[in-house]
Amino acid sequence: MQSNNLFILETEDQGRGIYAGVDFNPGDVIEICPVIIIPEWERKELNKMSLHDYYFVWGKEENKAAIALGYGSLYNHSSFPNAQFVNDLISKSIIIECIKKIGIGEQICLNYIDDGKKEKLWFDEK
Repeated sequence: MQSNNLFILETEDQGRGIYAGVDFNPGDVIEICPVIIIPEWERKELNKMSLHDYYFVWGKEENKAAIALGYGSLYNHSSFPNAQFVNDLISKSIIIECIKKIGIGEQICLNYIDDGKKEKLWFDEK
């Protein structure tokens, strides 16, 4: 699967990953992903499913979930990311922004924790 700016490849150790088809500079918007919002009571059920690894915490209370469309739910984690995500509650979208220069062919990674704390992840980081 490929767009002009992004494409998917199998990684050696993280499954599928999202890669840059063009150069991105800090501040560039890489992608705007519309989301499907999952209410709090259904989020609890998601934690029992394989979709658990693909949703974003959502809402002012952070009690809901959101499934990002486009490439949004397929970006891999890194403790040293080159992009960040911003939840736009008003437009019901997640904005993926470049925070470090990304070259053509480089994998785009996010920090899933994204709160400045070094918390234990629910998966083994490669």
